[in-house]
Amino acid sequence: MYYFFSTKYTSDKCYINFGDDMKKTVIKGIVFIILGFIIGNIIFGNLKNYLKRMKNIDTYYFLQEGVYTNKESLQANLKNLTERTITKEKEKYYVYVGITKDKEVAEMIMSIYEKQGYKIYLKEKDIDSTEFSENVNQYDLLIKDAESEEQVLTIEQVVLANYEEIIKKQ
Repeated sequence: MYYFFSTKYTSDKCYINFGDDMKKTVIKGIVFIILGFIIGNIIFGNLKNYLKRMKNIDTYYFLQEGVYTNKESLQANLKNLTERTITKEKEKYYVYVGITKDKEVAEMIMSIYEKQGYKIYLKEKDIDSTEFSENVNQYDLLIKDAESEEQVLTIEQVVLANYEEIIKKQ
């Protein structure tokens, strides 16, 4: 008997065994597709992080108080909130009461505002600014060393003013 690939040759008859080869091919194809998908996600994820580092893009935690559709409701709800910045995106007004790069600092600021009765949402944003990044790093260190809630809010007011000056004017 002689074997050539999956065809079985005998002296009188020729048998072709397609079933086993087809199963092996399908299984290999599925395995290669899954491996390609996994490796692609790993490479793309690393490439995305690498590009962020090359461009000096940092991720910040924005502490959002709310979103308003018009200026009247915005002004009515924010009479007592002095430390804030407002951005307009797609006909909506977003109110932020804090910006930080440190999640621990973000949670500290959130707890201060929640004690005052505000519901604060954490929102991540990427910003490309070396100057702002260095400033926020320094302010985060100051906030961690702050002795009172008033000091934290005062420092955060400076961060928001810094954001207005550096980022919003670009």
